[in-house]
Amino acid sequence: MDITRIVDQLKEERQRIDHAISALEGSHSHTTAAVKHAPAKKKKAGGITPAGRKKLSEMMKKRWAARKAAARATGKKK
Repeated sequence: MDITRIVDQLKEERQRIDHAISALEGSHSHTTAAVKHAPAKKKKAGGITPAGRKKLSEMMKKRWAARKAAARATGKKK
């Protein structure tokens, strides 16, 4: 009898039983190591709202207008 083979088979059976129990209970606290190390999905960062986009656009237009006016006053081109 190969004891290591028997022990390996028992461990595999224990993993299958643990997985079945966790599935029946609805929790995944007894998942296998392969599932635990799966990369987590990253949550996409929130985008800018339409109101925020409009506000940013207006601020940038004012900034560009001020820089253009300053460039005209000093005689520089930008």
